[in-house]
Order: sequence, then structure tokens, then C-alpha cells
Amino acid sequence: MEQFIVSARKYRPKAFESVVGQSHITETLLKSVESNHLAQALLFCGPRGVGKTTCARILAHVINADVGLNEEELALNIFELDAASNNSVDDIRRLIDQVRFAPQTGKFKVYIIDEVHMLSQQAFNAFLKTLEEPPAHAIFILATTEKHKIIPTILSRCQIFDFKRITVDDIAHHLGFVADKESVKAEPEALHMIAEKADGALRDALSLFDRMVSFTGHELTYNQVVEVLDILDYNFFFRSIDLAQAVNYPDLLLLYNEVLDKGFNGHEFVIGLTKHFRDLLVAREPKTVELLEVGPSIKQRYLEQSGATSTRFLLHGLKVFNELDGQYKSSSQPRILVELGLLKLVEFISQEKKKSQPSLDHKNKETNQFLPDTLPKRELSSKQEPEPTHTSGPSKTTESSPSDKAVQHIAVSDADLPKEQKLPETPVTVSPPEASPSAAFDLPTESRRKRKSGKKNGGVSISSVIKELENPKEMSTASESENEHDLPKKEEGPQSVFTEHELKTALAEYSNQRHIKTAIRSMLQAQAPKIIDKNTLEITVDNNIQQGYFNDEQKELVPWLRMKLNNFAIRFDVKMSENVQTKKLYMPEEKFKHMAEKNPNLLYLREKLNTDLE
Repeated sequence: MEQFIVSARKYRPKAFESVVGQSHITETLLKSVESNHLAQALLFCGPRGVGKTTCARILAHVINADVGLNEEELALNIFELDAASNNSVDDIRRLIDQVRFAPQTGKFKVYIIDEVHMLSQQAFNAFLKTLEEPPAHAIFILATTEKHKIIPTILSRCQIFDFKRITVDDIAHHLGFVADKESVKAEPEALHMIAEKADGALRDALSLFDRMVSFTGHELTYNQVVEVLDILDYNFFFRSIDLAQAVNYPDLLLLYNEVLDKGFNGHEFVIGLTKHFRDLLVAREPKTVELLEVGPSIKQRYLEQSGATSTRFLLHGLKVFNELDGQYKSSSQPRILVELGLLKLVEFISQEKKKSQPSLDHKNKETNQFLPDTLPKRELSSKQEPEPTHTSGPSKTTESSPSDKAVQHIAVSDADLPKEQKLPETPVTVSPPEASPSAAFDLPTESRRKRKSGKKNGGVSISSVIKELENPKEMSTASESENEHDLPKKEEGPQSVFTEHELKTALAEYSNQRHIKTAIRSMLQAQAPKIIDKNTLEITVDNNIQQGYFNDEQKELVPWLRMKLNNFAIRFDVKMSENVQTKKLYMPEEKFKHMAEKNPNLLYLREKLNTDLE
């Protein structure tokens, strides 16, 4: 059996023209040799597997090629030192001793020191003088993957060449060349996937290619590469976007579960989907399509999906998953974190579809969901007739109860409703109620609050939850501002003058209702409001807790008093009482002065007794 030679060695370039993806280096070196401007100390730095050592060997042959030496004679003038295993001062001193001797054949001795950053500090210092003033026949080529570990005094003495990562297209093209030489039928997408997996290193790509050929034989397909190399397939990302666009979050969560079941890390999915959003944005513009480093058929899929998605959605998804990338490692529940990100995509599409399909019925439906079921309505004037209600079945006429009639006679101001829910401008007439005015407020407080908010029990919007998770401070500020707007405002209507006795009677009647809290009942009885002017009532509270209770109760109390006293401009001015703190007496002298203020005879007694307090 013949010994197998890996492709990285078998197809190693032997001339600058065959070096892949480093034309900016090879052309510079060739022109330097031709013009006799080649420095005696060169530093090749860059990622692994990009051709640093290969270019050093080719350069060593090129500078001695005009002498006409054969391969064996050229090899005598090339010395390679692995600094990873020969990094001591003694190794460098032996090298320096060899440098002093001129070559027996050829013009130059070339010393290639690989992984030079592994040299010790003492070895670097011993090498400085020789590197700065080498003999005329010596050329040093240093190669490293970590330039930042080399001391500045070495860097300043070298001509630095920075090797770059090889592009996916260049690697895929070279893999196609190797596949032709090895008689392997390979799909272009398979070669692109291997090139992408290599992350810019041609040597790694050739190693992966050898591994795939060993497994599949002489036919290489995209599906085999994905399965054998354990790569997260593009199909998962394309399906994720399609499901999000279809607002199909159950299947989207099941798709993520499938990714986890295949053994992939959730972080890989986040990184891959982030890159997928970036590639979709790139595919939207003809000028940037060339930035896609994928095969022809996959590039076509990118073009199709990017055309079916909006830029706003792609930017939103890129932002969401880029943030997840930073939060994933520190999260105690990474799976829930990723699922929440997927739900954000679905919710965004859902909101976009609602905005893009506005209709009158849709707007009315959105508005009505915030209106209470038993919202007090304006009483129509005699010239207007109520609109008939159309139902699917036969119409039925029902008589309203007294409490319902009382509710219908209550005037509602536009200021009490949000801007989106203003009632149509109709004349308002207030007729005397048939039942007690308190009948409209006999509902439990919690029930009235729910009806005001217009929200059904258990109705939770995903967007509101997401917004609350993202901006808790903004949500709390918004809720505070909503509470301020909930306070009753001045309404258009009569502003009758009322007496203090009428006010006390109305407050007593309001306090006797069953749904009134005990704290409010006690406050109204103990701290009765004072009449400042015909529209302003002043009440004093002892602390912030009482103030909070009363501010909450104003939403019900003020409209009730306006109806009862026939004054629609009534408002409360809430003030905090000033608590006078009594000074505690500790010293005997302080206690005596306090007692003497109440009884001056103590001073006369103290004089007669001729005594002091100690």
C-alpha cells in the first residue's frame, strides 16, 4: 500500500504564481528580488494556514535561482528552525555562530524561524544585534501567528508582511482544482460549505476535504458535508424566517427544538441566525450581493427570501439576535432567551401586518376593545335618533332597569377618554335621574376599574409583555402618567353654588355605600373637605399613603359630587398636614425651664431655696 500524502503537502505551491489569495505579498516579494531591494530581515505574520512558511520557502529558492543550483544544492543554503521547540538562548547562539560562515554554493543563506513569538525574552535579546546588522550573505525570514507577542525591538528591525485570511471563493476555487486532480465529483455548494467551515485557512480546508473524500469516496454532496462535519444547515435559517413571516410561532419553536435535538448548541443557532439576517440585508442591494460567500444555488435562495421580507424586519431581527449573542452566556435560562427572541420576530410581523391592512372595521374594533361594556353614553337630543342595531337574529326590545337609566343620564366628558377614543360631538342634556344618583356607582370598585380599562380578564398581548421586559422603567413611567390623566377634569355643564351642609350630606351619602373602602370612609368623616371657592374643595391628609388612597378614589368621588351638587367644575386640592414634632426633654435644666414656663412660682421657690439643678 502506498503511503498517503495529505493534500496540504501534496499540492503545496512551489512558485509565487500558485499561492492562493496572497497576491499583495507575492507580487511585492517578486519585485523586491527583481529590483534587488530585498530586506535582510523579514517578518511574515497572519492567521494559520494562509501560506507564511510556503512563501518563505519559495522566496528562499527564488533569491538563489539565478545561480543555477539544483534542488539538493539549494537545500544546503536553507535553514529552518522551529522556535516552538528551540526557544532558548543556547539555540539562538548556535544559530548566530552558523550565520558567520558564507555559503559554499549560491549567494545567500536563508534562515526561516517559524513560530518566532515562542522565543524567550533572553533569546530575543541575544538575537537583536545579529538581526540588526546581519552578514551580507544572510537573510532572516521570521514567521508568526501572534505578532503582538514579539518585542518592539525585533519588530523595528524587520520588514513586516501581513498575510490575510483567504476568502471563501478563493478556497472553494482551489478545492475544485484539487478535486479535479483527484477525480472527485463535488457539488459547488459542498465545496463552499467546506471553505466556510475552514474560516480562511486553506490548510484546514484541505484537511476537511481529505476527511470528506475518505468518507464519501469520489462523490461529494452538500448534504454529506453538512452531516459529516456537523454543520448547522442553511435550511434551518431559511425555514425560521419563513415561519416568522407566516406568524407561525408553534412550528418556529418546534424548529428550534429540532436544532437542539440534533446536538447543536443554542448559541450556534443564535450566531447562525444573526449572520443569516446580515446576509439577507446584503442580498437586498445589487451592489452588495457579491459579499455573499455562498454557493450559486444558496445565493439564489438568499435573493428570493430577501425580496419577500422587509428591511425593517431584517434590521429588527439583526438587532434582537445580536443582543442575544451577548446575553446567551450569562443567561441562566438560555433556551427561554432564544425562544423569546423568536417570539419577538413573530410579534413584529404580526404588528406590521396590522399596520399594513388598515380598515374602518378594524379601527373600530381596536377602539371598542378599550371601551367599557357599560360605558355611560351621551343622551341624544330630541332631534337625533339612536342608530338601529343590526343582529343576525330577530330583534328584541328589552326594558332597561332603573339603574341602567341612571347610568344613561350621566354625562361623560371627552377629557375622561384617551385621544383615540373621543366620542362624537353631540349635544349633551342632563335629565334628572329617576333613581338614586348613587345607583350608577353601586358596582364594586374592582369591577368598575376593569370596565374603565377595557381589558378582558386573562387578555395579555405579547407585544406589551415584550415591551415591559425590554423597558421596565418606561412602562412604569407610562403607568404613572396614565394615573395622572385618569383624574377627573373640568367638564362643560352647570356650576351651581352649594353650601357646606349640602356638601356634608353628599359626602355622608357617598360614604354609606357598601363598596367604599373603610380608609376612605374614615378619612371623609374625620377630615371633612373645606370649601375654598364655589368650585374648589380642600382636604388635608396626614401622609403619602392617605394621599394615594384619596387620589385613587377621586376617579369615582368627583363625578359623583358633580352630579349630586350640580356643579361640573368641582375639583379637590389635596394638602399634606404639617406635623409639629414635640421636643423631648433630657437634661434637668431643660425640664425645669419647661415646668417654670407653666408655673412661674418655681423660679421664686428656687431663689428662696438658693439651689441649683445638676
